Amino acid sequence: MSLVRRATPEDAEEVLRLRQVMIDSMVGSDPSTDWHETSLPTLRERLADTDGDFAAFVVDHPERPGALAALVAGTVDYRIGRMGNPLGTVGFVFSVATDPGTRRQGYARACMAVLLDWFRARGAVRVQLTASAEARPLYDSLGFLPKPDPLMELTLPGA
Repeated sequence: MSLVRRATPEDAEEVLRLRQVMIDSMVGSDPSTDWHETSLPTLRERLADTDGDFAAFVVDHPERPGALAALVAGTVDYRIGRMGNPLGTVGFVFSVATDPGTRRQGYARACMAVLLDWFRARGAVRVQLTASAEARPLYDSLGFLPKPDPLMELTLPGA
C-alpha cells in the first residue's frame, strides 16, 4: 500500500505549512505567512475538486497525527498544440516540500511518482518545473532535463 494519498480540504492548513517550508528555503523569499488566511478558502475549494486541473499529493507525518511529511502539487495547463504535443496538454509542478524532520525518506520521490501518473492520466506529454539546487538531484533522477530559461514575469497592478 502506498504512503502517498491525494490531499483533501482537511489538509489545507498543512499544505500551506509545507508550501511555506518550500518558500522559506528559497533565496530571497519572504517568510511572511500573512497570505495563508486569504489563500485557505480557495485552496480548500481546489482540493475538493478531484476532477479539476489541480492536484496535491501528500504523505502523512509518521510521528505527528494530523501533520504532513511531504507535499507535491501541480496543475495541468492547456497550450495550443504543436509538434510533439498536438493536444497542448502540459503539466506544471509548482510546489514540492518535505517537512525538515522527515527528509531523505523518499517521500518527495513517492509523491512525484504519483503526480507524474496523474499528469499522464490527463494527457500531459510534457511536465515542467523550476528546480532548486537542493532538489535538482531528485528531478535529474526522474528524467527532467534543464532547458534554457527565457521566462519573464509581469506583476499586474491591482492584482
